[in-house]
Amino acid sequence: MIIEYDKKYDEYIKDLLFELQEYIQNIDLEEYSIASKEFRDLYFLKVMNEIKKYNGKILLYKQENQIAGLVIGLINNDKQENYEFKCPMRGRITELVVTKNLRSKGIGSQLLMAMEKYLNNIGCKDILLGVFAYNERAINFYEKNGYHIRSADMIKCNFQN
Repeated sequence: MIIEYDKKYDEYIKDLLFELQEYIQNIDLEEYSIASKEFRDLYFLKVMNEIKKYNGKILLYKQENQIAGLVIGLINNDKQENYEFKCPMRGRITELVVTKNLRSKGIGSQLLMAMEKYLNNIGCKDILLGVFAYNERAINFYEKNGYHIRSADMIKCNFQN
């Protein structure tokens, strides 16, 4: 069942965010991503500050007495129009994670749809999200749910003059 954030679930949230970071660390070919012991608390504080600053929301998937997944969304921008760019108000999904032993059971899709509904209800016309390029599982998941790549960062490692 999907529920809204409650402070009593903070430790579960920290655990899920740390689990995601460990996964990213394991697939990072350049080995830049780390899951330091400080990550758990410091990243949680960063997330909570962003939610407060950008009208965000955390939705949780609760199964029995356990929080098995989460999605975090926020307002990415107000409607913008200028000499080079025109876009509607957009949301941004900053995190979506389902605990390892419950993946591929539809929980991620339920969380994604619930966040999309929230962002739509507050006036967002588009949703942005970032996916680590080596996370092929996530890329496939989002493509199956109607997302597509609009821009990409590229890297050249060990560059020296």
